[in-house]
Amino acid sequence: MRPVSRRAFLSAAGASAVTARSQAQTPGASDRLRIGAIGCGGMGTGHLRALLKMKDSDNLEVTAVCDVYRKRLDRAAQLTGAAPYQDYRRLLENKNIDYVLIATPEHWHARMILDAAAAGKHIYCEKPMTQTSGQARGVAAAVARTGVKLQVGVQGMSDDSYETANRYVKAGALGDVVMAQIDYSRNYAGDFWAGPLDPDVRPGQNLDWNAWLGPAPRRPFDPGRFQYWRRYWDYSSGIASDLFIHRVTRIIKALDLSFPERGAASGGKWHFQQSAAEIPDTFNILMDYPGGPTVLLVSSMANDTAIEHVLREHKATLEFTRTGFVIRPQRLYAKELQEITHQRTGGEDITLHHRNLARAIRLGEPLKCDARLGYYGVVACEMGVRSFRRQKYVRWDRVKEKIVEL
Repeated sequence: MRPVSRRAFLSAAGASAVTARSQAQTPGASDRLRIGAIGCGGMGTGHLRALLKMKDSDNLEVTAVCDVYRKRLDRAAQLTGAAPYQDYRRLLENKNIDYVLIATPEHWHARMILDAAAAGKHIYCEKPMTQTSGQARGVAAAVARTGVKLQVGVQGMSDDSYETANRYVKAGALGDVVMAQIDYSRNYAGDFWAGPLDPDVRPGQNLDWNAWLGPAPRRPFDPGRFQYWRRYWDYSSGIASDLFIHRVTRIIKALDLSFPERGAASGGKWHFQQSAAEIPDTFNILMDYPGGPTVLLVSSMANDTAIEHVLREHKATLEFTRTGFVIRPQRLYAKELQEITHQRTGGEDITLHHRNLARAIRLGEPLKCDARLGYYGVVACEMGVRSFRRQKYVRWDRVKEKIVEL
């Protein structure tokens, strides 16, 4: 596959880059949905296994798979019985495919979404929707223009806790929300997000390294970058785009937020100081949204002690739990309000997320994590990354829809 130049990629990610060659097809309620999977690594294989189990119950079929690493491609083709492709653009030319799964490294998301939308394919793209806010703006515009359905892989949105919490917040009975806090932390005995290297990778023989790099800067093959790409700024924002995107999207949904007004971040490699990773092992973001609240995101790869996931409101505190959420009145309002417990339905589940997309395609059901929600999440995470990397306080220019440094 001929590599895409960085200039061409950035240009294509702009709001006016896509002209749909065909409108998205709308299969009937009883029609089988045929799926093409782009990216067959660990996450992609997880999706494939889930989709295979849904074949009969949800009338889905994986008919094409694509990867630039032949070992993964062969494994996916054997698992699914689907036609193999090494160039995703050839897969998109297949008129029998209804929607595509994009489970590639983050630096490819925007280009592949735009191409899929232009081909009239519905899309399930793993989180984050895009690598940058500029790309997200272009993707949101392209999805609106072409009419395709885009589900962003923040699977926690298939847990009804957050939309239910939003109804309580909108009712106003809990008072003004002044702060939200949430975390996503882990702990590693050795280096974080690292492990054994695949001895079978042979660039130029079974791996198209230039195609893998795509819009990223040209670099000689590096097995660490290929296999553990989340550790490098060229392909990922690390904690922000792999973990925080799951958490901040929950808060955005629960509070019906859009773009932050301003933000700042802190952190560093405080434990894994000898790691080859470029990203920090400890990272925190503080953001103010217009009129409130302040949102705090906390993470470390060196300590997994959790903090409470709460919405701090004037009259009550809403705490998200593993089973839903609990609303507890503040002491001053204990006589006025009663404690409320919500038992969730759904959950953080790939199957539920794909099922929602299938129903959106067939029946017009609202998506759990659409392009607009995906856009809001990308902006929040990139604001933190920009602040950290530039050591600047940043804000969101609502007119130009871009992050600016203060």
